[in-house]
Formats: sequence, structure tokens, C-alpha cells
Amino acid sequence: MAEIEITKASEVKVRKIEWLWYPYIPFGKITVVQGDAGDGKSTFVLNLAAMLSRGQPMPFTDGTGHPPINIIYQSSEDDADDTIVPRFISAGGDPERLLFISERERYLSFSDERLTQAVRQTGARLVVLDPLSAYIGEETGINAANEVRRQFRPLIEIAREQRCAILIVHHMNKAIGQKAINRAVGSVDIVGAARSVLLVARTDREHPDERIMAQVKCNVGPTGSAIVFSVGGAVQWLEETARTADEVLGNVFANLGRPDTQMRQAKEVISQLLSDGPKPQREIMEKLRTAGVGESTAKKAKQLMGVRSIKAGAVWLWSLPDEDGL
Repeated sequence: MAEIEITKASEVKVRKIEWLWYPYIPFGKITVVQGDAGDGKSTFVLNLAAMLSRGQPMPFTDGTGHPPINIIYQSSEDDADDTIVPRFISAGGDPERLLFISERERYLSFSDERLTQAVRQTGARLVVLDPLSAYIGEETGINAANEVRRQFRPLIEIAREQRCAILIVHHMNKAIGQKAINRAVGSVDIVGAARSVLLVARTDREHPDERIMAQVKCNVGPTGSAIVFSVGGAVQWLEETARTADEVLGNVFANLGRPDTQMRQAKEVISQLLSDGPKPQREIMEKLRTAGVGESTAKKAKQLMGVRSIKAGAVWLWSLPDEDGL
């Protein structure tokens, strides 16, 4: 009988999760970006890559970024010479840091040893595979859970051992009305293997150039706010919003979107607190946090309601716009 290797919990070296972009893309893990064809998944990923190649802060972070990183970018749908590289440069990326593994003689797959060799050789901190169906392996049944899990194992090991982020672009199925977590093409084990899943979709018919990124799930951190961005010309990161991935899919082609639950809650709390006069900002923010309202949503609600900030000594107060004398 073979000897079994046993490890005690006391022997495990505990380490914190590190992030390429908190809380959306962790290092050492797999992240899936899913969406319908033509909705901007590749544009979203390529613009993030451009920012990372220059060491720019990620959208809606505290202004500090990582040093410039190398990125391995594999795409079977777009050519490097006439699409990927021109768009990357147009987005401000450093072309010295965007790297491609040649697939002229043999197509790449999740289990290909060339992936590990390339990450080691280049020190790449981000690997992009676009789309999943082209790289999971030609003999893999995408709907077969056991085959999908087997293909993901080497990829998970690469991410873990090399401490790089692996970002996989994936298409959604046509099952309209289902939860976002069930909309990925193929086995649910695709979503299960990823530690973070992001959705990129259109916002509505009234804004054809707008897209929204919402986090479907995150197993290693909190669920982040959704982010609205524009793909008309240069990508512009517009705002954070409290909409969930399920709300996004429910609204994407609706003429009128459903109310944003967290935004509505924020407005109600602010109106109630300020109904009898100005209140300290700290007190209001604490009440909003207790009610489950995030900071970005609170600030957006304040702006939409026309609430003013006034300083009384060392204290900032919030006041409704019709308060006398303010």
C-alpha cells in the first residue's frame, strides 16, 4: 500500500489573498468574464490589460496601482496584427508588455505546458485566454462536469504556483430569465472552478455605447459594485452602481429598468434622517452602512437628491436643498 502524505493545519503557511484588482480579479486564481457576443467582453479585458501594462490604477480604486506588469494574451477570435495590438496601443498600453505564445504549429490548451513555461520565462502576472471554448481542449465535452474539472486543474495549478491572475473570456447561453450564475455556456463546473466571475452586458437601448460590468460571484472576497463604462471611442469608466448581475440581465433589453433596491433604500434613509434638519455626515453614513447601503451608492444617492454638504466648525453636515438658511 502506498504511503499517504498527511499535512497538519499547523504546518500550513497561511497567506492572504493578493489582488490584481480588488475585489474583482485575485492573483493566484481563475476569473471568468462572461457575456453575450458583441457586448464588449474583449474590449473590457483589453483596456484593463492596457492600464496594467502602464501601472495605472484600476477603475474606482484608491488611486494606487501595481507596477507595470507583463500580460500573456491569447485570442482565437481576433488577430494580433490588425485588431488586438492596434486596440491595445489605442487604449494606451505598453506594447513591450503584451505577449503572445505562438500557436502556428500547435493550438494552445489549458493543460499545455507552454503556458507554465511562458509565465515562468516572462514573469507575467496576468494571462488572458479568449474565449474559453478555444482553449479548454478540443477533446473536452464542455457540458461534461468531469471533463471540465480535469481540464481546469492544470490551469488552477499554474495560477497558484506562479501567483498570476488567469482571466478567461466566456460566452453566455440563451437561457433568458435564469440567474446570472447559470448563464455560462457549458457545465456549471466552469463557474465553479473560477473564484471570481464577472458579467459584461449592455445597459439599455437608450445608451448604445454604454456597458456594465457586474460581479456574479466571488469566493475569496466581497462582491464588488457594478461599474458602468462607455465603449464609444476610448473606454471611459463612468460610475459605480449597486445593481447586481441578476438585475443587469433582467434590465438589459427592458425599456424601463427595475428600481435599484439599494439606491431606493439609500434615498429613503437620507430623506428620513434629514426630514427635520441637517445631520452630521458621519451619522448618516453609519446609518446607511447599517441599512446595507455601500459608500458609492450613498454618494450617488446624495448627488441625485441634491443634498448639500456644509461645514459647521470641524463637522460636515448634510442638508436637503430646501433647508432654510443653507
